[in-house]
Amino acid sequence: MYNNPFREDNFRRPDRGDNDDFETSPYGQPFGPPSFGPPPAGQMPMSAPPGFSPPVPAWREGSSGIRSCLFRNTYIWMNTGRSFWFFPTVIGREFIAGFRWSRRYGWYFRTITRNQIRSFECFR
Repeated sequence: MYNNPFREDNFRRPDRGDNDDFETSPYGQPFGPPSFGPPPAGQMPMSAPPGFSPPVPAWREGSSGIRSCLFRNTYIWMNTGRSFWFFPTVIGREFIAGFRWSRRYGWYFRTITRNQIRSFECFR
């Protein structure tokens, strides 16, 4: 049977559920954050992040300079007030992809937009 590459289910994003959260182009492809897809296994962190949460910095630096944190445990404070450990593996102009730490699930792959970042701090 012929597999049509433009079928709607070929564009579902398992990391975000169905395409309901995004508008769709006339070709069935979702608009919205790009899906970088998980990086090769060699880029995934091999151990848990440090067991502490650093204090919130007094300054607000956004995401400029975060490239120096590539493949390092990084603590991120978001504009929403949330904070978490992140291990960036891809840093683009608008998005950062990598692994976010969860005490319950361990490391899992995520993308975040750069304009959501209030501050960050890298650790070895």
